[in-house]
Amino acid sequence: MTVGMGAVCTTLIAGVEAVRKGIAKPIGSLTQMGTIRLGKRTEGRSPLMRDFLPLAKLDDIVFAGWDIFGGNLYDAAKTAQVLDKDLLEQIRPFLESIEPMPAAFDQNYVKRLTGTHIKSGKNKRDLAEQIRKDIQAFKKKADRVVVIWTGSTEIFLKQTAVHQSLAAFEKGMDDDDPGIAPSQLYAWAALTEGIAFINGAPNLTVDFPAMNELSRKMNAPIAGRDFKTGQTFMKSVLAPAFKTRMLGVSGWFSDNILGNRDGEVLDEPQSFKTKEESKLGLLEMILQPDLHPDLYKDIYHKIRINYYPPRADNKESWDNIDIFGWLGYPMQLKVNFLCRDSILAAPLALDLCLFMDLAARTPSLRGLGIQEWLSFYFKAPDSAPGVYPEHDLFIQSMKLKNTLRHIMGEDLITHLGLDYYGE
Repeated sequence: MTVGMGAVCTTLIAGVEAVRKGIAKPIGSLTQMGTIRLGKRTEGRSPLMRDFLPLAKLDDIVFAGWDIFGGNLYDAAKTAQVLDKDLLEQIRPFLESIEPMPAAFDQNYVKRLTGTHIKSGKNKRDLAEQIRKDIQAFKKKADRVVVIWTGSTEIFLKQTAVHQSLAAFEKGMDDDDPGIAPSQLYAWAALTEGIAFINGAPNLTVDFPAMNELSRKMNAPIAGRDFKTGQTFMKSVLAPAFKTRMLGVSGWFSDNILGNRDGEVLDEPQSFKTKEESKLGLLEMILQPDLHPDLYKDIYHKIRINYYPPRADNKESWDNIDIFGWLGYPMQLKVNFLCRDSILAAPLALDLCLFMDLAARTPSLRGLGIQEWLSFYFKAPDSAPGVYPEHDLFIQSMKLKNTLRHIMGEDLITHLGLDYYGE
């Protein structure tokens, strides 16, 4: 069940149907195309993840969701302008068969959008209970359910007293507390139903004590936040490379243009603040300036996002990186990434849904609450209180694959390699 059935969601659903029909390949999806090494390198065991793990099959996935605009998903996909008409026509009947349910929406939290297909209720608790009923109805059509936020970025919110315990949060819903945004209502409804919830946006949604408490209470996994797609994906590759070689960084300037609904929403300062916070933390966490002050203490890190309608979903990012090496001599790196935002996000959303469904069926994982092993997919991954999140893409990949080995009773791989060379 997807919250928000716009560009990312329609690209995900249309893509899954295209793969099921043999029209396209699931490129970008680790669960569908990735392999996992088992045992020693000399054993030659590297099965496809989809063969190694008890994942749900693509043929078995059923979709539903909510959106603030009406109409079927074929119309929504045409509006998003991500996929070409020829592909959409081949799967048109399937997309036309899916229509979103009315969404819980408050324009105070996404100021650039005006919802026309929305729920009404006496307070936030009432809206959350309506979402629960939607989930309960869908449960009758599916053996298992996962809910994923693929909606727009909400305004920047900080934790307040209402987020510190489940009792306080539930009272806050009754009192229409302004600290409770619509995304939090969906998370509460899903977790209360014992269903895993994924936050694909930088919103304050599940990353606070009340939701962690509810997640653990109901054995319903949570994961977030903000899909790691374009520019931040590149940062999580390049920054570890500089640190691994002990190369200094004095400045990192990042600029973006995009023209889809996400770009329009982020053109509003409070929503941009939410995204900026999500993107800014990565460099500090990877480079650890407190441990390496000579290399990273005084980095100037600047991020800009510009709404440019002609570009539609085809986002472009520029990075200017000022680095320095031996004896302090300066160097520069320029990165120009012409990417397709929803094309990068859709396979991440698919993987997350399949992995979270697996986590919900795995006793050693479902009671943990936060699924930190899925940090590979997020710009600002959630982590346990007092534990800094891991942002290095390669460490994240190792964490994910070792977790999968653990689930299946295989030996973890350390890459030490000493046993290949005798005593």
